[in-house]
Amino acid sequence: MARTQGSHSDITGPRIRAAAQELFARHGYAAVSMRQIAGAVGVQAGALYNYTPDKQSLLFDLMQAHMEDLLAAWADEAAPQEVLGRLEGFVRFHIRYNLARPDAVFIAYMELRNLTPENFARIEDRRRAYEDQLEIILKAGVAQGVFLVPDTKIAALAVIAMLNGVLTWYRDGGRLSLQEVETLYWDMVRKAVGV
Repeated sequence: MARTQGSHSDITGPRIRAAAQELFARHGYAAVSMRQIAGAVGVQAGALYNYTPDKQSLLFDLMQAHMEDLLAAWADEAAPQEVLGRLEGFVRFHIRYNLARPDAVFIAYMELRNLTPENFARIEDRRRAYEDQLEIILKAGVAQGVFLVPDTKIAALAVIAMLNGVLTWYRDGGRLSLQEVETLYWDMVRKAVGV
């Protein structure tokens, strides 16, 4: 849809996405209206439709952006060639990356049920692509005799679920530093894969 000359789409669009993300994470997708999102941004509800066709599209865009950013950030990680170092790198990366984006991660996992079947399939494809990155590491470790894992797919899902748990309890300034948490989780993952 064409916008009038002098519009601030480069400012308003990101503000709409940020407000929607915060509201969806705090109240849940189903409880948030487009009017609430508009109010948080300071625009009329009708103006939102210049930036997104509907609330479903907004949810999908947030989830897709999170998954694409996650995959791109992992691709940019300088991981060692040695399989044990790559696994450690994945563990530390996953914890750091997700703790820096708690709202996006919460929405990516908790609001899947609110996606249309088509959008769900597209997000699930991106999630599998990320899970596959860990499974590739695990398969290589098994092939080299470094890891003892009977089912690399299940192991990858279990490791990611364990790492995601950090989001539920970790707080800056708590008893453990982020580095200490990463190290403790790395030790647990290392043992879980039979090292």
